[in-house]
Amino acid sequence: MELPSLHLAPIMVALAEELALFAGVGFALFAIDDLIVDLFYGARRLWRGAAVYSRFPRAFATTLDPPAGPGWMAVFIPAWDESAVIAPMLRETLIRFGPGDYRLFVGHYPNDPATALAIASVADPRIVTVAVPHPGPTTKADCLNKLYIALIAEEGRRGPARAVVLHDAEDVVHASELGLFAALIGRAAAIQLPVVPLPDPTSPWIAGHYCDEFAESHGKELVVREAVGAAIPLAGVACAIERGALSRLAEGHGGRPFATDSMTEDYEIGLRLGALGLKTMFVRIPATPGDRAAIASRSHFPATLDAAVRQKARWIGGIAFAGWDRLGWGVGLGERWMRMRDRRGPLAALLMVSGYGAAILWAQLSLAQALGAPIEASIGPRLMLLLKLNFVLLLWRMLVRARSRPPPTARGRGCCRSRGCSSPI
Repeated sequence: MELPSLHLAPIMVALAEELALFAGVGFALFAIDDLIVDLFYGARRLWRGAAVYSRFPRAFATTLDPPAGPGWMAVFIPAWDESAVIAPMLRETLIRFGPGDYRLFVGHYPNDPATALAIASVADPRIVTVAVPHPGPTTKADCLNKLYIALIAEEGRRGPARAVVLHDAEDVVHASELGLFAALIGRAAAIQLPVVPLPDPTSPWIAGHYCDEFAESHGKELVVREAVGAAIPLAGVACAIERGALSRLAEGHGGRPFATDSMTEDYEIGLRLGALGLKTMFVRIPATPGDRAAIASRSHFPATLDAAVRQKARWIGGIAFAGWDRLGWGVGLGERWMRMRDRRGPLAALLMVSGYGAAILWAQLSLAQALGAPIEASIGPRLMLLLKLNFVLLLWRMLVRARSRPPPTARGRGCCRSRGCSSPI
């Protein structure tokens, strides 16, 4: 008597092949999309080498013209439950920035006294402590808006600021970034510098993947994004927003420039500024002639699986779903192309589920066939051709990722394992 389960074998074979085709076609389209970015980036480098650097000297932060107008720099640092790192970060930031016309606005919450005490332990007139009037944690945007109110009060005493720089409580800033921002902010409403994730030797797979991701994103993709005329999304750290542009954002949102109802307010700021017709820039530039490393900020990223999953879920939800609803698709082919790339995360997850489902089904069917079951689990010619194409594209992607190494700032003298690492860049 034939086993009833064998009647399902043809259905399982067909299902496995359809799932594999769906995943394979999706992966191929994504890989071709990435390949176009690679080719665009390579062509741009060749063109700049032949048409720009052959006629003009390369720029360095120390050779830029000084700021054209007056104004001081404001640095916003929101802090919740950061008592272990905020004091070392503030001390190191003051040392790196050195003397100058700037203020560090540090926000904390009334139900987080340990962080408040840590901030108070760094006695320096350049630190402006801002107590959020309600208990935390709230969104980062809510804290930033309170810092913006404090900035307005400080401007009443010191005059208008030139720009607002965003940083987190775990960042290792670059000594030259404020001078670079001051020199360039008149050319754009927002400037984003590269962000280099700090490697965590205890978490090579989780924390390490951020190094890989940002090396390609801040080494290539943002360059292409600017080249095709799309707005630059901000990373929330190592970025500066021109003071007048921040006021324009505030005017359109009830005096609050940072969107408290967004999960990814930093990403949205750059796109919102672009929608206003303002220029955004991604800047990779060494500090002095002879430097191989670009001016960049080093930052800590999650090193545990649950923290990384929460962060990625917030990014996907805020960019792919909420961003689609809040920001739309923008204007221009380049802008729409880049927003499509930003929002392909949920589809990529669906493709992954389909691919794993197909692999599990093929494994079961192949095992049953090897054990003598009358099942034909061979791969059809269409699927085989698709698998070969994806394999070639995968090899190309691995080669590109291997070449997209972090800049020398991330491979220098290393860092300590503490969250408050302040090793030299």
